[in-house]
Amino acid sequence: MRYFSARLQFLLAAPILCLLALPLAAYAEHPRAERKDIPDSQITAPRPANYNSPPAPPEAGTQIRKYAIDEPGKGASNFGMMPMRDDAVFYKFMADRLEYRNFEGEEVFLWDVTAWVGDDYNKLYLESEGEHVLDDKTESADVQLLYTRSVSSFWNLQGGVRYDIRPAPERFFAVLGVEGLAPQWIEVEGNLYLSEDADVSADLELEYDLLLSQRLIFQPRMELAAAVQDVKQYGVGSGLNSLELGARLRYEITREFAPYIGLSWGRKVGETANLAQEEGEEISKLFWLAGVKLWF
Repeated sequence: MRYFSARLQFLLAAPILCLLALPLAAYAEHPRAERKDIPDSQITAPRPANYNSPPAPPEAGTQIRKYAIDEPGKGASNFGMMPMRDDAVFYKFMADRLEYRNFEGEEVFLWDVTAWVGDDYNKLYLESEGEHVLDDKTESADVQLLYTRSVSSFWNLQGGVRYDIRPAPERFFAVLGVEGLAPQWIEVEGNLYLSEDADVSADLELEYDLLLSQRLIFQPRMELAAAVQDVKQYGVGSGLNSLELGARLRYEITREFAPYIGLSWGRKVGETANLAQEEGEEISKLFWLAGVKLWF
């Protein structure tokens, strides 16, 4: 019985398979046309007034770049595709840190904001950073006006002036620095300062964004400050004078608005710590914090 059933199935399936094979056989015998690109010189149809011939394709074997390498005043050719303008003017405001801090009942509001305007290569920055102890006084506040010039694909050179409003008395600095992305996408900003009294100091900031998801981001942060001379009037000692380590966990509700929470530990070191102890100040503080990062 099984033998006759198998024979019947074969007899029914054979005609169907033959019908399916007929188009494939016809396609295999039919000569396929080869695509030929007609050069512009052989096109006889009238062209529009604003017609431009397409650029020649890259040569076979040319290595494809992972990012554009371009020059000022010329269109950036990225991945061998169409040129792109690089002289458009943009602007941006960013509050990198607007946060509330608390250390054993000491409440502090910290701000770190930046506004800039410019093109891909030249920008003018206005920056401000400071700390205000709630129900008391502003401990530190400064404003910087900087010209920034792109010197490579990932690095900018910047220079300008800094004005310290607090601590008193007020003073001016000349600024020369660099900012950009180090390998592994570490954000770097380092500046060298020369005060109106010829005091030399420097600072360095490092940040890294670790994406736990498309919206949840963990950011470790480190900040160092150093000085060449003792400036006891401002409580600054020579050498490395402060270190701050922080960690923030933020959630991007939108790309432009991201609240965060975190911890920040700061310590004065060296001669600066000795000067702080003489004034009866804490040399080490651990803050818990909450804030928001926003831009437009």
